Amino acid sequence: MPAVGKLLSHAWPGAGAAATQAKVNPYLGIDAMELLRRGVDAADALQRLICADPRADERQLAVIGATGPAVTWTGADCIAYAGALERADFSVQGNRLAGPHVLEAMAEAYQGSRDAPFDEKLIRAVEAGEAVGGDRKGERSANLLIVSTEEYPLWDIRVDEHEDPAGELRRLHDVFRDDVLPELLAMPTRGCPAGARDETGI
Repeated sequence: MPAVGKLLSHAWPGAGAAATQAKVNPYLGIDAMELLRRGVDAADALQRLICADPRADERQLAVIGATGPAVTWTGADCIAYAGALERADFSVQGNRLAGPHVLEAMAEAYQGSRDAPFDEKLIRAVEAGEAVGGDRKGERSANLLIVSTEEYPLWDIRVDEHEDPAGELRRLHDVFRDDVLPELLAMPTRGCPAGARDETGI
């Protein structure tokens, strides 16, 4: 669907991240963040959320705490192929995929990029999944959300409607890296309310 980034991805510094997919229930992501921030571990948080959702069989949910491991749920009524791969420090999941090889390609791309920055690892995983078939009906949107030490995101890029969302995500990523990220890194933080300033006053 268009605009997946608005509802699918959730993260909080020092707590973890969550993704809600398939028949999206945004509160799975919102409530996952609340539970993680309260110190509930990812597995317990996922179990509580799925048990409380009357349509859990139509949902996908992935949750990872600040120190891992990732845990996932794929309901029995998600559109095939639907599944997930869980790893100590990441997960990949999807529904209506060309097959399990899509998840395997994404995981391989992520793991094969260990020396790359985190944002680059995620982009490569998206590109790899699309390259081997991705969504059986094609992709229309993509997003990249990363939090670091602050409550505002370090990366928040959204492709809401595009014929080549992975390619457009890559293009926007490169623009963001060069033009936006330096500004974000100079913004006020909880520890440094004035922010970092250079000789231009930025």
